[in-house]
Amino acid sequence: MREKIHIYHTNDIHSHFEKWPRIRKFLKERRDLHEANEEDVFIFDSGDFIDRWHSFTEGTLGKGNVALFNDAGYTAVTIGNNEGLTLPHDVLNHVYAQAEFDVMAANVYLPGGTRPSWALPYQIYKTSRGTKIGVTAATAYYRPLYKLLGWELSEPIAELKKQISDLQKQVDIIIVLSHLGMHDDQTIAEHNPRVDLILGGHTHHVFMNGKKVNHTTLGAAGRYGEYIGYVEAEIDTGPFLWKKFTASLFETAILDNPPNAGEYIKELDAIGKELLQTEVVTLPQPLNYSWQEHSELPAILCEALYKWCKGDCALVNSGLILSSLEKGKVTKYDLHRMLPHPINPCLVELTGAELEEVIRKAEDSALSELEFQGLGFRGIMMGKFVYHKIEIENNNQSIKIAGKPLIPEKIYHLATLDMFTFGVFLPPIKNARRKIYYLPEFVRDLMEWELKNRYI
Repeated sequence: MREKIHIYHTNDIHSHFEKWPRIRKFLKERRDLHEANEEDVFIFDSGDFIDRWHSFTEGTLGKGNVALFNDAGYTAVTIGNNEGLTLPHDVLNHVYAQAEFDVMAANVYLPGGTRPSWALPYQIYKTSRGTKIGVTAATAYYRPLYKLLGWELSEPIAELKKQISDLQKQVDIIIVLSHLGMHDDQTIAEHNPRVDLILGGHTHHVFMNGKKVNHTTLGAAGRYGEYIGYVEAEIDTGPFLWKKFTASLFETAILDNPPNAGEYIKELDAIGKELLQTEVVTLPQPLNYSWQEHSELPAILCEALYKWCKGDCALVNSGLILSSLEKGKVTKYDLHRMLPHPINPCLVELTGAELEEVIRKAEDSALSELEFQGLGFRGIMMGKFVYHKIEIENNNQSIKIAGKPLIPEKIYHLATLDMFTFGVFLPPIKNARRKIYYLPEFVRDLMEWELKNRYI
């Protein structure tokens, strides 16, 4: 007997709740429609739903996001690097405690090789007509960073191969939830012909009508809730197994918006703001910022980075600072609004020649005026670079480190941001021979630490 199964999927929403009321309404209505026709519905997410740039996520430490998934009726999700690397170990270990959906992350382990209780290697679902659907998942292979947070990761493609091998003996359909990126998804499809559907994320790619790789359909819905993915699966299990998968996307912006959407979105921010009212310091005077000129707050952050990482010098971009601090009480909400980025401190080892190349590049106005988002940066533009223990003299002809002339052959330790080790903005940092990451602290935690040192 031929059966029709409806699969909806999201990925990389990154706590962009401005579209969530439309997504929630759409998913609930579609589920009701299909179930009224006695057809099965599954809703999946492929990671990076929890992003601590939003006050609601920060205030609830991701538990609020879990409640939103519960409310929308998700079947299963996997974690992205934002869940895995921006939540401290104990927080991630408990964030899904109230989840009414399955969480799958086949390549996430505890040290020693046991699986955390919340991370399933796979799950098997059975439709009302008896079709068995096996779902497995894996997240991006940032193994060194996960180790710093007390997790162990197995290589995702090899791990998925094991799970697929196990599932193919038990199910009619195999689905992979992947937070690995477009190129790894294609590799999985090329080497695992029994996989029917890969629902991908991480690289924020868009497949408007899916993508076929041999017998496998790939689906992807971009980022920030701009699209909702939909796959109509048709299957006939006998006497010969026949399957067909048709993928498409719904553009969220043109979907019906609930009448109370604006109030709903404001309420999420209000909840976060209320939870972040803890006082940090009381300032005797306001602290300001600028993206074009030297200003107080970027300089304070740069000095904090220098002290925290115990570097020889430090470098940050002023575009990190998104608001000033007024005289008087400063709360965690104020610091979050000023520095919402899930960006960690980092210490890199460079030769003097490499450090000089970094500084020369940082002084390029084209870089300081660059507008971008990604790599943890949740601001608008890079902004003027700010230094601590770095002096540029004689019309940019000479550079001093801690008051002494830069020596090209000498090894220096530069305190900076982890995003520069992942991006292409400053190549010597990206290619540094040694990098030390500081997790789970964000730049706003360093700012809090430095302000307390100065004003308490």
